[in-house]
Amino acid sequence: MTSVSTPAHPSGGGQPLLHQKGVETQAFGTLKQLPIGLGHDTRLYACQRLNHILADSQILYSLYKKSHWLMRGATFYSLHLMLDKHAEDQLAIVDALAERVQSLGGVAVADPRHVAELTSVPRPPDGVEEVPVMLSRLLDAHERILIDTRDAAARIAAEGDEGSTDLLVSQVIRTGEAQVWFLAEHLVDTPLVRA
Repeated sequence: MTSVSTPAHPSGGGQPLLHQKGVETQAFGTLKQLPIGLGHDTRLYACQRLNHILADSQILYSLYKKSHWLMRGATFYSLHLMLDKHAEDQLAIVDALAERVQSLGGVAVADPRHVAELTSVPRPPDGVEEVPVMLSRLLDAHERILIDTRDAAARIAAEGDEGSTDLLVSQVIRTGEAQVWFLAEHLVDTPLVRA
């Protein structure tokens, strides 16, 4: 029996083109022009502020997941579920912020090592902390983000970027405030067995 070989397809015949190298097509901190009716300086400023909030929000998401995994004690089940829900909400915010940066023509901060360079949220210890300390750490991260986001929303609104302002107020601030409320209520010293 004779084997018949078929000629190679010009595009590689379905073989993945592995180990490709190339140049960076857009540097972080730069803008490409998009016809969205906002000037270069307005978009550049919005991207800078949004990227800082994005970095902090990515760290907050990670803190939520860490606390979710390391939770313990009498309230384990309820906190385990709540922290995971809060993490999901933060992940949605991360995605919305990144997409807004991209829609302004910028480059969203994405690599965890770059995020660590930009964040203002302090790094937690690598090990396990007491539950109230984990919750306090989450509250501190939220407060940092909320302060920065309020300032960014006001300044970006003054520049005429209603889209970014709406995102910051409707998603980052409102979600953050609600999550702070839920977290803080778990730190109220209320006995479970006596009145």
